[in-house]
Amino acid sequence: MKNKIILSLALTLSLGAFEIENMPDVTQRTQPDTSTTSVYSYNNSIKHAIMAVVNISTQKKIKSSLQNNPMFNDPFFQQFFGDLYNQVPKDRIERALGSGVIVSPDGYIVTNNHVIDGASKILVTLPDSSKEYNATLVGTDPDSDLAVIKIDKKDLPYIKFANSNNVLVGDVVFAIGNPFGVGETVTQGIISALNKNGMGINNYENFLQTDTSINPGNSGGALIDTRGALVGINTAIISRSGGNLGIGFAIPSDMVKNVVNQLIKDGKIQRGYLGVGIQDINNDLRDSYNNHEGAVVISLEKDSPAKKAGLMVWDLITEVNGKKIKNSAELKNLIGTLKPNSTTTLKILRDGKEQTITLNLAERNTEKNNNPVNTKNNDEGELKGLRVESITPQMRQQYNISNSIQGVIITSVAEDSPAQEAGFNQGDIIAQIENISIKNTADFTNAINKFKGKSKRILVYTRNGVKTIVTK
Repeated sequence: MKNKIILSLALTLSLGAFEIENMPDVTQRTQPDTSTTSVYSYNNSIKHAIMAVVNISTQKKIKSSLQNNPMFNDPFFQQFFGDLYNQVPKDRIERALGSGVIVSPDGYIVTNNHVIDGASKILVTLPDSSKEYNATLVGTDPDSDLAVIKIDKKDLPYIKFANSNNVLVGDVVFAIGNPFGVGETVTQGIISALNKNGMGINNYENFLQTDTSINPGNSGGALIDTRGALVGINTAIISRSGGNLGIGFAIPSDMVKNVVNQLIKDGKIQRGYLGVGIQDINNDLRDSYNNHEGAVVISLEKDSPAKKAGLMVWDLITEVNGKKIKNSAELKNLIGTLKPNSTTTLKILRDGKEQTITLNLAERNTEKNNNPVNTKNNDEGELKGLRVESITPQMRQQYNISNSIQGVIITSVAEDSPAQEAGFNQGDIIAQIENISIKNTADFTNAINKFKGKSKRILVYTRNGVKTIVTK
């Protein structure tokens, strides 16, 4: 994808001028003006925002698993079987739809990372227009599920940002997007809850929850207030059927603003790294901390800033730079907004006494310091070149994986590796190896070790069904 979607020189030269425009802070009104001769309408307030929400169409090249088999590349096979060879499925183009929000008049657009992830081509259509614009990829942040793209057009309508810290439960909001590919659509609801985390959707979660109808295709669209100011980017729903059940989640505008600014400036996100394993205060620990709120340290990484500064297991982190911490999710999100090497002050509770610790954060390395997902590189026999991960709730939602399917998902297959030649593909799910059911990477490792050097049957779920691969 990096080879096919590149950032132009003109884009690079314009980075210094970018600035997100904010709406002024507001106070909530409790009663609208009404009369018997008028109707209450939000049209004037939201019509500008509607023009700043775009349709995004992506194209992704999917390789046929059969074509990876070396037998089909044998000239003798091609000649001898003739028509049969011609019927072998060829590479196909997979298309998907989503939404995006214009955040500047010169064409910067924010959307969800899962909308454009893996795309070889990104096309943008403006409201009230059928013309498609090729978009360049500015940067992505899978941890927050945000991405920035850019089209080559000036004087575009754009959305100003609200301060999501001022949003209250009960505020009226509107979701704008492209549900099911039907075109620009507006739905109304309220803010149902704030600071929702622990959903397993993103690594960094601080969602606004809303009962506004958010359906497939709305991903990356705008959640706005009654002034037309952006309060969030619609990103996920909870649904058994795939349709709207009134439980939708949006990434708050303050988090969006921070990520967008970094992606446009640097093309990537740099997050501070503390180096602790943390958990919430459970009932068994509550009395130990005299009903204080915070995040409990349960492990320390070797040579991490926390370890060097003297933090200890069972310390309760209650504040970061003067801001109170309620739970482990808040600590993770707050540290993630701070820059590497920044001086950070922690207030902790240890043995019933408050202490203050000052340290310099390191840079978070997503390969080494990201704990939520277990990964495994395999170097054995026909599986060499294969990389697998445990399936997270985020992956299930993003790739529409049924809860009934257990296993590990293949995240990459090295080109020309034994694993590719055996028929494994990125996105396949390994569910069983001989008599061992696979639920996570630990099961996968145990099975590989048990049958190392032996012929083994591997049950694999693919996008098109189920297949069995036998390795020798």
